[in-house]
Amino acid sequence: MKKILVAAALAVLIISCKSETKEKIKLATEAVSSEVKESIDSTKLKAKEIIDSSKVKEKVKDVVAKGAEKVEEGAKKVQEAVQK
Repeated sequence: MKKILVAAALAVLIISCKSETKEKIKLATEAVSSEVKESIDSTKLKAKEIIDSSKVKEKVKDVVAKGAEKVEEGAKKVQEAVQK
C-alpha cells in the first residue's frame, strides 16, 4: 500500500513540475518575443536615421552648388573689374 501511495505522490509531483515547466517556457517565449520586437523597432529607427542622413547629404549638395554659383559670380565680377 505504501508503494502505491508513494507512486501516486511522485506522479502528482511530476505532473505539477510539467505545469511549472510549461509556465516557464511560456514566460521565456514572451520575453524573447518582446526582445525581438524591440530589436525590430531599433532597426527601424536606425534605418530611419540613415534615410534622414541621406536627406542631409542632399541638402549639403544643394548648399555646395549654390556656394559654387556665388563664387563663380564673384569671379566674373572680379574679372570684369580687372578688364575695365
